[in-house]
Amino acid sequence: MAFLPKTFTALALAASIALPFPAAALDDQQKKEFGEFIKQYLIENPEIMLDVQDALQKKQEAQRLVKANMAIEENTTDIFDSKNDVTLGNPKGDVTVVEFFDYNCSYCRHALPDMQAMLKKDKNVRFVLKEFPILGPDSVAAHKVADAFRKLAPEKYADFHVALLGSEGRASDETAVAVAASLGVSEDKIRAEMAKNPNDGIVQATYQLASSLGISGTPSYVIGTELVPGAVGFDDLEAKVKNMRSCGKTAC
Repeated sequence: MAFLPKTFTALALAASIALPFPAAALDDQQKKEFGEFIKQYLIENPEIMLDVQDALQKKQEAQRLVKANMAIEENTTDIFDSKNDVTLGNPKGDVTVVEFFDYNCSYCRHALPDMQAMLKKDKNVRFVLKEFPILGPDSVAAHKVADAFRKLAPEKYADFHVALLGSEGRASDETAVAVAASLGVSEDKIRAEMAKNPNDGIVQATYQLASSLGISGTPSYVIGTELVPGAVGFDDLEAKVKNMRSCGKTAC
């Protein structure tokens, strides 16, 4: 997250405390004296810059969430009901969790057990996987194979997803094809499907959607009208799902 320079933020705060009239009303001598005062004030009270930074972060986060909420409402179908995504769990579940993920995202790998635990424990949750390859050419290639596999054997996609995301090493075209072959879909079929139906447009659409939501990393979740960035863990996800059932919001 970008921050304003510390000198600027501290200066602004000191000015608001010490100066009851516009700076333009000061003559050169007064400006010099005032500058010396601010310098000394900051030297004696350096912790004030931390307070300003904290307030700035909270304000920017609140603004980000408001923007994300608006974008979610404007893109509901693309987020929750895209024909290009795979739905796991209960297809008619009363709460939907959408996850933007990359097969080479280590945090996504750590979050994989969270999804598995939720699907095992909660038989009324709908989990949507949205492929979002942002970690280089290998990720793009692996997701292309995943898209072809989804079209050829959608009933086995969950197994493919767990096998590839849960594997050690870097996901790539070769490793994804190997996983597909282990699940009964040959490399020839994968290559033919990729040539016939490249998923470039799908990936670009996901990039645009993520941009509108302010998503820049994986995993990122959407639950209700809330954007949940990062691998927050099973307990947090479960709590948000329960709250959705209880009050229609992720936080009651």
